[in-house]
Amino acid sequence: MNLAWKEMKKSKTKFVILGSIVFLISLLTFIISGLANGLSQDNAALIKNLPDGEIYMETAAEETHALSAIDIAIQQSALSENDGAFAFSIQMGFLLNEQDEQQSVAFATSTGSAPFPDVSKGEIVLDRSLEEDGIQQGERFTNRQSNGEFTVAGFTDGAKYSHAAVAFVHPDDFADMYRTEEQQMLFAPDLAEPGAIPGLQSFSIEEFLDTLPSYSAEQLSLSMIVWFLVVISGMLFAIFFYMMNIQKLGLYGILKAIGVKTGTLFRMIWAQMLAITAVALFLSIAISQLFATLAPGDMPFYLPIDATLQLAAVFFAIGFAGATLSGFQIRKAQPLQAIQQGEG
Repeated sequence: MNLAWKEMKKSKTKFVILGSIVFLISLLTFIISGLANGLSQDNAALIKNLPDGEIYMETAAEETHALSAIDIAIQQSALSENDGAFAFSIQMGFLLNEQDEQQSVAFATSTGSAPFPDVSKGEIVLDRSLEEDGIQQGERFTNRQSNGEFTVAGFTDGAKYSHAAVAFVHPDDFADMYRTEEQQMLFAPDLAEPGAIPGLQSFSIEEFLDTLPSYSAEQLSLSMIVWFLVVISGMLFAIFFYMMNIQKLGLYGILKAIGVKTGTLFRMIWAQMLAITAVALFLSIAISQLFATLAPGDMPFYLPIDATLQLAAVFFAIGFAGATLSGFQIRKAQPLQAIQQGEG
């Protein structure tokens, strides 16, 4: 450790440059990860907030929930046989206020469930983001597909779907708007035999999210950017320490000649990598969490601590791998050869 610290003090400019680059890459990675998680919540929080279980839709719908229509007899049988199960539907639409201004929403209804709020006929419960936009409890809305009015009964948190606020309505109101009594999907918590309902295809929560084209395409693009940046950081460590090691072969030869073991030299490289990465990640995590606090309310940014720690662990692991790969020439070099190469 003393060797690592002495070298860092002697060549502080080089290590400060490396640390600055790692800091910038890790900060960019945390910011993009926060945006990816935020967009994920904004796109499908309604589904992601469901408890563990299976989602079922009609097999003939070919993994498109908007085309699914579960037979009422199958629905009633599944609900009676599985405690906590419920049927639900989601459909994009819009509301009109008294000034005839349009508000895009995702209408959702269910056959009575803990995850979804209870709604009386003629009422709606909206995502809280609409309250922040100025909509108030008791305000009235209409819909061109329905003959009646909707009164805002309250607001709920974490109800977003397809980047739109969710409007929970009574099943009768949903049936009136979309002219169907059949629900699109079933949810059964932790079934003992997933996929056992005839005529229905089962999905885990993650599998169902992958059937949403906008969600899967969006998350794939952002995830590729995040992992691309992580790989760049690993390559950066490998290249930096490789160049440093090439320049110091003479020094390593002298150290090995006086009895310093190759493992000690590797530990010196690892200590330097850990010190640089720890400082860079501490600063980038602090700034990214500050950014989460100061970001505008309409910016979908969500960076939980567990996701932050997972990314930090990945940075340490790939930094360790890069630094280790760069040190292989130290193990192969003989003291005399290393001294001659350094002098040459």
